[in-house]
Amino acid sequence: MSRPATLVLCLLLCAGPALAVDTAPAPQDALATARAEIAAARYDAAVPALLDIISREPRNADALNLLGFSYRKLGQLDVARTWYEAALTADPAHLGALEYQGELFLMLGDPAAAQANLDRLTMLCGSCEEQADLAAAIAAGS
Repeated sequence: MSRPATLVLCLLLCAGPALAVDTAPAPQDALATARAEIAAARYDAAVPALLDIISREPRNADALNLLGFSYRKLGQLDVARTWYEAALTADPAHLGALEYQGELFLMLGDPAAAQANLDRLTMLCGSCEEQADLAAAIAAGS
């Protein structure tokens, strides 16, 4: 290989890491960050991180569901409903979205819709955590 070609190759290889520094975080890293904000009850901080993920991956059911959850916790129930519906459109069997949407239905005074979500969870996963949590919420009438 000629000296100029070697120099060009070396420059290209050295530039790779520098260019990588400016790339957006991987959606899974951003999702972990959003989950940490949610775990700390900083729902308003989780929203922008989740919106960023969704802008890059519009059918990311986990991000869509957590965005619905965050808006529900912020008291924006109509907005939460929209995001739960989007999560379930992306993945109709998303257990978390079915549970959280069921809890939203209870908050909106629609126990029949919550029960429908519980029935679907029971069909999908038996007595998994999401099913048990929604069943407890329905039993508590919340």
